[in-house]
Amino acid sequence: MTVDTGRAEATLPDRPVYEDNRSFLVGLARAFAGALIFSLPMLMTMEMWWIGFTMASWRLVLLLVLLIPLLVGLSVVSGFKSTASLRDDIADAFVAIAVAVVMSVVILGIFKVLSVDMPAREVIGKIALQSFPAAIGAMLARDQLGEKSSESMQRQTAMTYPQELFLMGVGALFLGLNVAPTEEMVLLSYMMDPWREIALLLLSLVLMHAFVYAVEFPGGSKPPGGVGFWSLFLRFTVVGYVIVLAICLYLLWTFGRTDGTGLAEIISATVVLGFPCAIGAAAARLIL
Repeated sequence: MTVDTGRAEATLPDRPVYEDNRSFLVGLARAFAGALIFSLPMLMTMEMWWIGFTMASWRLVLLLVLLIPLLVGLSVVSGFKSTASLRDDIADAFVAIAVAVVMSVVILGIFKVLSVDMPAREVIGKIALQSFPAAIGAMLARDQLGEKSSESMQRQTAMTYPQELFLMGVGALFLGLNVAPTEEMVLLSYMMDPWREIALLLLSLVLMHAFVYAVEFPGGSKPPGGVGFWSLFLRFTVVGYVIVLAICLYLLWTFGRTDGTGLAEIISATVVLGFPCAIGAAAARLIL
């Protein structure tokens, strides 16, 4: 009887270890899927291939440095697995980067965008640039591809004001990264006159507020009780749009779209890029 009890006690930890391993593998598979879904349009965009090779090294390094706190923040808000400490969030951020690098190498290699006879600078640049959006997709994979757990739903409903703004910024990146590297952003800004740009700016604000608080999409933000229209509009829509424009300006600068360009043209291109980014920011709760 004593021997049997000892065996029973010894085998008890096996099931939790198996479940933990399975949970990790499922999370890793979702991370790869999220990385692919999020970054596939950019993996198949010629401008991203060239920019990864031609952009200044220090701009690329800065982009990758900023990626780490971005991923840590996403892990806190909506990571691909539950975490108990900041250390776990940092570890998840580097796992997401590793997943993004592997996925980018595989897909770019299959497309022959990468080959063994290319210079190391070109290979590293292309992989590094594509890994930025892929890592975001990997980090968001749990809520994108898995079932919404009660913990996840509770965490989203209990978001603080800074977390809401942070998620809006990620939503702006979600759509902005797909179009910011393209020539069309600059072309559209040259085609539009100032009155159309003002109209586009106002339309961006209206759609942002409508998406977040008026349309009431499932999973969208709910306005706090007793808070007036102007308070919501100023605290979320206007502040969110300022964040959107800052992100747009940074993306345009990173991709070299502001080099040798006048202030008026830069403002115009920022407003044009701000339109899809504003939609992404407003719909952040829906797509992220």
